[in-house]
Amino acid sequence: MKRLFLTLLFPLLAATATFAQRFAYVDSEYILKHVPEYASSQKQIAAISDQWQKETDTRFQEIDRMYKAYQADQVLMTGDMKKRRENEIIEKEKAAKDFQRQKFGPDGELAQRSTTLIKPIQDRVAKAVQAIAESENLDMIFDKNSEVIMLYANPRYNKSDAVITRLGLKPGVFAK
Repeated sequence: MKRLFLTLLFPLLAATATFAQRFAYVDSEYILKHVPEYASSQKQIAAISDQWQKETDTRFQEIDRMYKAYQADQVLMTGDMKKRRENEIIEKEKAAKDFQRQKFGPDGELAQRSTTLIKPIQDRVAKAVQAIAESENLDMIFDKNSEVIMLYANPRYNKSDAVITRLGLKPGVFAK
């Protein structure tokens, strides 16, 4: 009976030892607040976005003015004149929508600028996270702010400050 018990217990212990993995987590939002270049990049992106949004708004306001003028003058216009003005409004609206898509679309200039400015920072953080994982012999590091739901995390597994230190920055004080 003892032999049978040990025979059954050994695979269970081996399986438990195999699955004994080491986990940690980081708070990417907290880390990025410590990276001065990130805040600077965010400000640049916001400024560009505001500028392009104003241009977009101006274009649509012009279209609105053209449409209101068309409605006011419609009674006095011939059929040919109406058609010409309608086409002008349609063309302006199409151009404004194209501009908006070109600047703010998924593959638009804003997304490209954001990638250009932020990707190098994200790559630096990813390398620092990888270095922490390797140096501390961790199997997995989760991001507290990602789609993975973390219902509880013991603070001793938080490696965010270690990543900030690895980046050559000082943890605990947010960049202004």
